[in-house]
Amino acid sequence: MSIKVEIFSSPNCSACGQASKTLEKLANEIGDDKIQWRKADVIEEIDLAVSLGILSTPSIVIDNVLVFSGLPSIKTLREELLYRLDKKEA
Repeated sequence: MSIKVEIFSSPNCSACGQASKTLEKLANEIGDDKIQWRKADVIEEIDLAVSLGILSTPSIVIDNVLVFSGLPSIKTLREELLYRLDKKEA
């Protein structure tokens, strides 16, 4: 089983690059086969962003649910990803 993670960013968002690097690191650590992730430009995908309730960037969506508005700590993000994977495998 895998989870789908999307990072919604905007062109002038300084924290968005860090969010992408953090998620890439965690995906490599946990396993690329378990975490399928992508970056999404909030402007290019405005309809999807609005439907998910995204009001700021970076925002992190896991399995089509807005989980973080803003950049969580790497520990918090790791715990959430592992929790969601464990829940899917149960």
